[in-house]
Amino acid sequence: MSPLSSASSFEMLNAVRHDAVLHIELNRPERLNALGKQLLLELNACLDAAEADPATRAIVISGAGKGFSSGFDLKEQMERRPSGAQVWREILDLDFRTTMRFWDCPKVTIAAVHGPCLAGAFELVLACDLTVAADDAMFGEPELKFGAGIVTMLLPWMASPKQAKEIILLGLDQIDAATALRIGFVNRVVPTGMHVNTAMQMARTVAVVDPNLVKETKKAINRTYEIQGMQTALQMALDIDHGIESHGSPDKREFMELARTQGLKAALAWRDARFPKD
Repeated sequence: MSPLSSASSFEMLNAVRHDAVLHIELNRPERLNALGKQLLLELNACLDAAEADPATRAIVISGAGKGFSSGFDLKEQMERRPSGAQVWREILDLDFRTTMRFWDCPKVTIAAVHGPCLAGAFELVLACDLTVAADDAMFGEPELKFGAGIVTMLLPWMASPKQAKEIILLGLDQIDAATALRIGFVNRVVPTGMHVNTAMQMARTVAVVDPNLVKETKKAINRTYEIQGMQTALQMALDIDHGIESHGSPDKREFMELARTQGLKAALAWRDARFPKD
């Protein structure tokens, strides 16, 4: 077991290579591993190092604490108050680019998920090649419920159009692991606490195979989707989200103002109270 060469500089990640498998752990448990700017920049630096390291043949990503991640950091948005097309372009481009690093990575990427995995974090997991979910994992895309858009519109490529529209348009955020497996965006469901071990075992299996063969085969599989126009569609969806965020919806403005004045918990309560109960 050896640390990645640049791991010592990370504050919000634990990155350790176990033989040929790099395990990246999102390490911001006090904020449910919310994907703020610093964490995203560290994740990009970590992937840069992993892709340049011939000894790394597979990557596992998981979250510390109570869950994988709550998604892109709303509290950071609340404090920084981003406004204007250029500022939002920079924010969303970093979000999108980081997510797609896992799709484009020449090494196999495996997500090991427990607890909440929502919004931008859900999109990151969809971009990974394989996903192992603990049976307490909970997935979802709640963005529309508080007036935000979808940064990386991968879900329609991973589920049927009806399923993708139901999840996104209704803002579903309580999709359990068994349902995720049935829909098809999870490969395996395992007992709580076994998700990382299972993902590491899968990664060790991949790591035995000639890395160039793995890289070229992954490229061939991904190319199937790209020929269908996936990359173009994702870029167009990103442009739409840029328009949504830079103009700002009334719902998002009210949500963020409540979060600033009364706290995020009150804003979430306001959001949930607007919708009919099941």
